[in-house]
Amino acid sequence: MTNNGKAIVLTDGKAGHENQSKAFARALGLDFQLVPVKFKSPFHKMLSYLFDMLGIRAVGLLQGVEIFINAEARNRPLRGFATHGEANTPSEASAERRREAEKSLTGQPNSQVIIGTGSGTFYAAKSLARKISGAKCGVVLYPRGYKLSTFDCILAPTFDNPAKLPNVVEIPANLVANDAEFYEKGVASFKERYQGATDNLVGVIVGGPNKCSSMTVEWMKSRLDEIFAANKGAELVVTTSRRTPADVEALVDSYPWAYKLIYSKDHFNPIPAFVQLAKRLYVTAESTGMLSEACTFGSAEVIALNNLKPGPHKFRRFVENLRAAGYVDGCRKVDLSAQFTRARELMGL
Repeated sequence: MTNNGKAIVLTDGKAGHENQSKAFARALGLDFQLVPVKFKSPFHKMLSYLFDMLGIRAVGLLQGVEIFINAEARNRPLRGFATHGEANTPSEASAERRREAEKSLTGQPNSQVIIGTGSGTFYAAKSLARKISGAKCGVVLYPRGYKLSTFDCILAPTFDNPAKLPNVVEIPANLVANDAEFYEKGVASFKERYQGATDNLVGVIVGGPNKCSSMTVEWMKSRLDEIFAANKGAELVVTTSRRTPADVEALVDSYPWAYKLIYSKDHFNPIPAFVQLAKRLYVTAESTGMLSEACTFGSAEVIALNNLKPGPHKFRRFVENLRAAGYVDGCRKVDLSAQFTRARELMGL
């Protein structure tokens, strides 16, 4: 249920980050406006860490934020323009546009909350919040390298070992921007494709390798053999992803599934239906977004398929924390109501 407020959600164009920001806005009870933003170059991003430590909020380091600030004033007459043949210089006109736009934003209840997720938005969130009188900025993920005390609220994953500060709210899993309507539509779309039984559904969600995980045909074959042996008589369903290697996809395709979605052949998304209908879900351990969704929604037992490389990296900490809390290798679901209550307090809502 949203109130009359509206958040400005800064997006770096990464779907995983944008979806977490949307989820945060909805959890705060706010509608939102998306504003794309990025640093002008890696050098400008590096400068942002120094500027932040010095208390400098320079929107000139960014593409998107300054455009947003100027947008409402760009096509309006500017007060203070010279008359009788005298023209303002370009710099004077630009400054006047900025002042006009800032005045149009100041005091509007719909523009009092700035939200960002990921390192491409942290500095921008602070900078824009300073431009709007009374605005608060809240970010998701841990803004390592930036001055933590000058964010109003930080939703930080536990696996990042965040500092214990009053404005830091720890969360065990990624935020998921889905709701009941999203899952209802997902189940309905899935049932148009699959008319089989769903009372004993077991789902398998296959991601792909990254810098902290691997995925080979040999490893996958061992996992699939174990899954089929442990779930005899079940309706076994599977989906691969855009990150799944071609040889692993071919192996998955060769097994006798009740339903299969091979991403290289079909981009339909059956995961909402898997989450809602399955009694058990197997998810490759590097798929933090899918693990978070499976551990938050539905009622399935969630099992992480361990394809992680050795070492104390954040993917391993993520899975181990979920397991210790009973979300992985168990049926307990993530409840962030207490964290969102604290976030609303920090954001003055």
